[in-house]
Formats: sequence, structure tokens, C-alpha cells
Amino acid sequence: MSGERIIYLPLGGAGEIGMNCYVYGYGRPGEEELIVVDIGVTFPDMETTPGVDLIFPDITWLKERRDRIRGIFVTHAHEDHVGAVAHHWQALGAPVYARAFTANIARRKFEEQGLPVETVRTVSAWPETVDAGPFTVGFAPISHSIPESSGLVIDVGGERLVHSGDFKIDVTPVVGEPFDREMWSEIGKRGVRALICDSTNVFSTHEGRSEATVGPEIEKLLSESKSLVVATTFASNVARLKTLAEAGRNAGRSIVLLGRAMRRMIEAAVETGVLKDFPTTVPVEEAGSIPRENLMLLVTGSQGERRAASAQLARGKHHGIELADGDLFLFSSKTIPGNEKPVIRIMNMLSEKGVDVVDDSSGRYHVSGHANRPDLEAMHEILDPAVVVPNHGEHRHLREHVKLAQSRGRKGMLAVNGTMISLSGNAPEVVDYVETGRTYLDGSVQVGAMDGVIRDRIRMALNGHATVTLVLDEDDEALGDPWVDTMGLPETGRSRQPVIEVLEEALAAAMTRAGKKTLRDDDALEETLRRALRNAAQDEIGRKPEVTVVISRLT
Repeated sequence: MSGERIIYLPLGGAGEIGMNCYVYGYGRPGEEELIVVDIGVTFPDMETTPGVDLIFPDITWLKERRDRIRGIFVTHAHEDHVGAVAHHWQALGAPVYARAFTANIARRKFEEQGLPVETVRTVSAWPETVDAGPFTVGFAPISHSIPESSGLVIDVGGERLVHSGDFKIDVTPVVGEPFDREMWSEIGKRGVRALICDSTNVFSTHEGRSEATVGPEIEKLLSESKSLVVATTFASNVARLKTLAEAGRNAGRSIVLLGRAMRRMIEAAVETGVLKDFPTTVPVEEAGSIPRENLMLLVTGSQGERRAASAQLARGKHHGIELADGDLFLFSSKTIPGNEKPVIRIMNMLSEKGVDVVDDSSGRYHVSGHANRPDLEAMHEILDPAVVVPNHGEHRHLREHVKLAQSRGRKGMLAVNGTMISLSGNAPEVVDYVETGRTYLDGSVQVGAMDGVIRDRIRMALNGHATVTLVLDEDDEALGDPWVDTMGLPETGRSRQPVIEVLEEALAAAMTRAGKKTLRDDDALEETLRRALRNAAQDEIGRKPEVTVVISRLT
């Protein structure tokens, strides 16, 4: 027995939806050569991550093993799979492999970060493969809601693993390759040790709909509208954008694209040849000269992003365009869990303008890009893996997917973020647990979840902030009482006096009680003043603000 093993380790995306990052390894325990599959982002919200731009998986474990990483393989160009590759690449240093469309998007991100774009290498579809250390990896086309999505066929240590990536079984996807059952059956003939598989829609028991079924419904909706039509969807859903644009053109409307991300995706799709015959669009500058009933806007912001075009239009004018009574606004998308509040807020703002809002509650104007339960069952049957390891889902999705595999007589293995499993031997087994977490892009700086930056920001948002300033002379005598500046606190409290005056009275009293020993010790004096202010604020306004104490000593 050689003592070598195959390992699988999710660092993001297993136990959550988004921020995908998976590691495969082969070799002696603790010495495995590694490949990384996807490094994606998730998005912040004002309640838990105020001010943050993007959220990344914590790759500390990978950075400590940088010399063993043989390649980074990106399954497709959705942000939750490719969004953090450029941000983390310098820490990892390995070549990046992707198909043409995904590579185009990745290179744009590398260029924005000032990184060498030649690091991103374009790979053709299966049966072409890439050798990366002991791994041989092929990109097998699979249908999803973005062009050139791929599952990965990973051959290593005499075994075959299949990493499904995000997928659905769609034989008429409008843009991109249809699901090729024959190809996937051929991949499975060699024998698949483990299928690491998308679990997002495991609770959806009905058959999934094809992207091709959406177009007629949208065309019918547009034909009934007598004013301006606006539609939003995921910027990366090139097939849906084409469907919407063709429906608009067929209804006699001029098409305007609003949103940088949307234009970037269309450009990448055209440049790489995956998008052909996209209807002609007109510049936004010309929109004002087109009658409203002959105009259709395709805009970003389907998830309620406050700076996207949808939110801008909901608030007022955007590029000179203002929505009016009788206009139609279509959300041709699913609201991702957690985004409900901002989406509903925009819908209500639009309604206040008299705009008719249509969402996907009817199920007619959007189809998911993920496999429903029947598709998962079909993929299990096609590949016949010895083991099913669910990924891309919350804990309840992963657990249900394990049950699904076991109900069909297959082994299922639940592995959430940080769970390292061995796929060698007679049965998969947990061999280690790795510390995982998140890092944040805060402006232009990456900060760790444990750095305290976001925690402090949340505390200030919840409780306000007070700055205490005190000046002492060379004999440790105060030159006047401490004074206070506040942010985020009410002007008056229970006593109906100005809050600042109440706080300053409490600080003055604390100074009177302080002994010489405290006055000579900045740390002790700072803590005394902080405690006095917080206690006084609690009595006066019912909350304890964050406090900064500034002590100046004259010498």
C-alpha cells in the first residue's frame, strides 16, 4: 500500500450558497499536491457587513501550502465562482485554467488588479485535458445560466472524480451548449469514484424548465404593454438577456442596455463567440428621442443592489430617463435568499411612481439554472458514482442530497466547509477539520473577520459614538473639564437636558473622584472616563455608545 490518498476539502460553498472554493489533493497525508476549484465571492449587507464591498473565503490553509498548489480551475464565470480569483491569486501563485468565456471575464478582473493576464490560460472543452501535478483535469460542457459552464472530470491516483459545478439538464438553453447525455454517459463508463454535486434545488421536486420556454411568455407580456418597458435579470445570464432583447425587438421596441456589468458580459460573450445575433442596441443618449411605447431598457440590479440601474431608476432620473405612471418593470430573475428586503424596497419605490411591477411569483418569466431533484437523480444515474458528496448549498440542502443518494443505494457524504474527507479506501471518511471563515474587501484593503473592523462598525451603527477629549498639565491637573463630541446619538434624553451636557457632567464627576494614581496612568484614566460616559448614556438614552478617549498632556 503506497499510503497515498485523495482528499476533498471545501473552504467555501458547502453549507452556504455562494463564495465557492474547493480543494482536491493527492499524496501522502500532509504532503498532498493540490488543485483548487473556483474561488468566488459572496455579497455584503448593511446589517451584518456594513461598508464592505465583497466577501471572500478565508484561504489561510491554502496560503500555508502554496508550494503544493498545481493549478486553479474555474468552472464558470459567475461571481460566486470566479469573483475572488484575482484578489487571492498573488497569495497562491498558481496558473488559472478556464474555458474561453470564463477566461475572458477572469482576465478582465486580473487587468483591473494590475496582475499578469497571461496567468489565465484558456482550455478547450472535453475531451481536451490539462495535466496539473498528479491530476488530469477536463472541462466537460454542462448547461447552466451562463455560457460555457463546465463540470470537471478529475482523474487522479487511478480514480475518476466528477465535480459537477453549477448545472441543470437543459437541451435547449438558448445560449451555450445543451446538456449532452451521451458525453456524460461516456465519462461515467470508466467508473466514477465520487460525484461532488450541486445541491441548490434539491428540494424542488418538479421537472426543471428549459430556458427556451421563457421567451414566449415574455413576448406575450410585452405585447400587452402600451408604455416604456424595463426588465432586469442577472447580468451574467446572457441567454436571458438575449431572450429579453429578442422579445423587445419582436414587439417593435428599441433596446437600451443600462449597467456596466451587463455590457461587460455581452461584450465577453460576443468576443468569445458564444453569443451570436444579439439584437441591435441603441445608446442610452438616444433613448430620449424614442417614443416610450417603442423603448425597452435592460438594466442591472435584479437583487436590489443600491447602486445598480434598477435602484437608480426607482429613486429618480438615471441617464435622463425617468419612469412614469403606466410603465412596466419586469424582474426576470429569482431573488436570492437574503436579498428580499432590498428587492421589495425597490419594487415599492417603483409602485409609488405608478409603475406596474411584475416579478417571477407566477413562475413564467424566469427559470433556474440549477438542477431540480429529478435532474439530480438523472445525473446520479448517468454517472453511477460510488459516492455522492453534495456541495453548493446550505446545510439543509447538503443533508437532503445525502438522503437522496442513499435512497438510491449510493453512499452519501456530508462535508461542510472545513471538513476534509478522504475519497480513497472502501468508504469516504473525515480525516481532518480545517479552520475556515471569511475575509472582507473593505475599500481597497482586505481585512480578516477577526480583525474587529466590521464588529466595531456594527457597534457604532447600533449604539452611536462619542469622543471624549481631556487636557492635563505637567502636574496631572485637568485644564478644564472633559468635553464630548457625539455622532449617532439623540440630542436630548430622559432628563430633557442636552445629552452632551449630561455626559459632560458625568465625566466631570468622574474626574473629581479620580485619585492621583489614576490621573498619572493614561490607560486607567481612559477606562474611567469610558465607563463613566457609557453608564451615564445608558441612564439617559438607554444605550451605551462606542467611546474614543483622547488625552493630551502638556509638557
